[in-house]
Amino acid sequence: MSKAPQRRWGPVRSLLVLAPIFVAAPFYSYKSHYALPEPVTDLVNPVNSLPQISETQILAHAKYLSEDIGYRTVGTREHALGDAWVLQQAEALRAECESVVRAQSGRKLECEVWHQQGSGSHRFDMMGRRLYKTYVNLTNIIVRVSDGTDAGKEHAVLVNSHVDSTLPSPGAADDALSVGVMLECIRVLVNTPGWEPKHAIVFLFNNAEESLQDGSHLFSTQHPVAKTVRAAINLEAAGTTGPELLFQATSEQMIRAYAKVPRPYGSVVANEIFSSGIILSDTDFRQFELYLNVTGLDMAVVGNSYLYHMRKDLVENIEPGVAQHMADNVLALLHHLTSDESPLSELAAGYTRPQTVFYEYFGYFLVYSFSTAKLLYSIFFVIAFIVARLTYVNPTPALKKGASFLGEQVKGLVSVAAAFLGAAVGANVVALLMNHVLGKSHSWFSSVFSCIALYGPAALSGALASQLLVGRVREHTAYTSLMLLQSFLAALIQNIGIGAGGTLFLSSGPFVPALLLNSFLTRPGDDISLWSYALGQLSPLVTGTTLFCAVLDVFVPLTGRIGEEAPAEHIIATIVAVTGAYILPLSVPFVHRYSRRILVRAVIVSSLLTGVAMAVFAMRSPFDAMHQKRLFVIHMENITSEEQHLHVAAADGAPGFHDLAVDIAKEFSVPGITPSSVVMDDWNSDWDTIYPFSAFLTPYKFDLPLRAEHQDPIEHDFTVTAINDRFDEAAGTRSFTLVVNHPGIIWTAVAFDAHVLKWTLDNNPPNEYARHHIKEGSFYGYNTWSVDLVTKLQPGATPGAPADGRVKVNFVGIHEKAMWPGKRAEKALGGRAMKLFEEFDGWLERETGGTVDAMFLGCVGGVAVV
Repeated sequence: MSKAPQRRWGPVRSLLVLAPIFVAAPFYSYKSHYALPEPVTDLVNPVNSLPQISETQILAHAKYLSEDIGYRTVGTREHALGDAWVLQQAEALRAECESVVRAQSGRKLECEVWHQQGSGSHRFDMMGRRLYKTYVNLTNIIVRVSDGTDAGKEHAVLVNSHVDSTLPSPGAADDALSVGVMLECIRVLVNTPGWEPKHAIVFLFNNAEESLQDGSHLFSTQHPVAKTVRAAINLEAAGTTGPELLFQATSEQMIRAYAKVPRPYGSVVANEIFSSGIILSDTDFRQFELYLNVTGLDMAVVGNSYLYHMRKDLVENIEPGVAQHMADNVLALLHHLTSDESPLSELAAGYTRPQTVFYEYFGYFLVYSFSTAKLLYSIFFVIAFIVARLTYVNPTPALKKGASFLGEQVKGLVSVAAAFLGAAVGANVVALLMNHVLGKSHSWFSSVFSCIALYGPAALSGALASQLLVGRVREHTAYTSLMLLQSFLAALIQNIGIGAGGTLFLSSGPFVPALLLNSFLTRPGDDISLWSYALGQLSPLVTGTTLFCAVLDVFVPLTGRIGEEAPAEHIIATIVAVTGAYILPLSVPFVHRYSRRILVRAVIVSSLLTGVAMAVFAMRSPFDAMHQKRLFVIHMENITSEEQHLHVAAADGAPGFHDLAVDIAKEFSVPGITPSSVVMDDWNSDWDTIYPFSAFLTPYKFDLPLRAEHQDPIEHDFTVTAINDRFDEAAGTRSFTLVVNHPGIIWTAVAFDAHVLKWTLDNNPPNEYARHHIKEGSFYGYNTWSVDLVTKLQPGATPGAPADGRVKVNFVGIHEKAMWPGKRAEKALGGRAMKLFEEFDGWLERETGGTVDAMFLGCVGGVAVV
């Protein structure tokens, strides 16, 4: 008996029927993505009397570091206090460990503590810039937990966090949270009855990450236990909410170890995006790879990264459950890596970059090799092709030469490709209008997901409009063509060695059973069953929503610190269009279910929605009190010229900064001055304390009015000199020691032009006359550093070079007592800069309603010819 002919429902009724799946699937994915465990308060489980991870304890550690001690910028007094406090905690845990061993006779457990201090230098290329770091007497605290035997100490896993915080932030999440996690893991492990590690754990509390990874370099190159490390786990934070993300995993063994944790969160997509260099960020993991040649895992809290390196990085803004999530996962990792199943011993022979696909799918963390993925995706493409051929129905059977299967699929592929391109074009046209016509860029900035409301309708309009150009395509053809295209691309991408091809496998996988189901529910030539749409859309909705959340969490706040020249509007528009096309792939066959008249109406409606969205967003302010604009302010005292200037810069392309600069000039500069931005390049040394991030800044420079406090002479004993000076006329070289003396000045930086043949920074200076940047980070109270150089004499041939072989050095540093608000408690010692900063900060709060977060630095600089 033949099936009854289908009754076609209109698009509105059909969408209403499908609405439950369109609501439930993203809601499930969203809730799963951001799910966090219930925070634990008790140190000991009241049921079984065993020690347990306590979020309350972790946050207490983080609060003491970030609020009781405060801004722990490398070189400050607070930095030294943080070092002393962590050392005190480590020694207390060692005493607790020894007490436990005495109480549990025969237990094989040993805890050792080192307080490392040392000096060194390293090259740190970043953002396409070549930079050299030098440091003096920086410190680390190292705790090793082992079974006390030589065999047990032969192989170790390193767990790392950093005690210091960056210039404008108290660093509760970044990285006091991770410090607390490590202290809590030590406590729980030591107090767990019967736990005896087969392999050692080295806990590194490094005390200089924000100064460009000096602490991890010090440990990796100078500490004796470093050579026993076989794998590293780096704990970081670039936000304050949500689960910590595994964004770097560098071997299959460590990925499979990570799969053992209770709440894994990471994917091969995040791994490949970070390793590609698209995101200009870095962690201590870099030093462990470079100098220890070890594999490992790099994990960070990334949600709400609006507060990353901001003064609101406080414990009160860390979401409940974040610390519990990270600590539970780290503890599970350490249990596995110190067990009989640990891969550490095999990693002693080295490791290879992972050829591993991994991701979370409907609550399961899946891990399989690239070879398995290649075979699986290729087989699936063949199956998809067979299903497409078996379910094909000739649309013109009465004609002698009907439409061919391949010809139909080509039409379908054109339709699908046009929809994808149309979505991208539609969203980017709106981005162009918002940025260059309306002057309202970043209007979506204050909410991670609001950009969907602006660019979603535009992407849909572009996708639908493209189908008017393509012409009529059969619904079934569009469905099968989409399946074939995605399955083919999954196999192709995987076979060229990119694991992210698995996302297309996940989205296209349900299309095969959906089409087979359709063949049972409908007659040949009928519309695709709505059941097949529901089944086919389930996986793209779930995986796409997870991908959307992860990508927007990172990239939306990131646009607030990537510079004015970056095409932020187009980046976000493209993300919405591409990810939207991934989430709703079956929209293409669905629109071909209906007539061209209905398609035209759909284009009109979506275009109207786009116009309404643009109007609404044109009235929005990009920033609010919890999603602030970053402002960078320097009070510069020039020792050489005895001038004082105010420098103000922003790191985003949102409108309004020039107007703000004009208002700042009226309030704080000399009367009648119209501000104009200055060039930011390698020769603008005013901003060298934050080089090379300074490349992202759009700076203004203001003269300061002749107030009484500005009449006082500049008194800083900050000098750059040359000693051990020797000229070799025959060789055409000069050798000397560049000495920087900087009492009370931290984060010093020098920049100069020279042809350096040899120096003590490394063995490979550029073999040309070039600009060189050297930055310093030293422990509190250490005020001198030096570098030995051999330079090639430039006999007046190079413009700007002194004819007598001397070198012109630009130098700058930060007055240790003149950083606002970090040094608010000592503002009387910060001089005229702190008086200005307090006034400026209050003015900003009043004028902007708290929508601006400013970093205030009192800097001292000058020029020396040595």
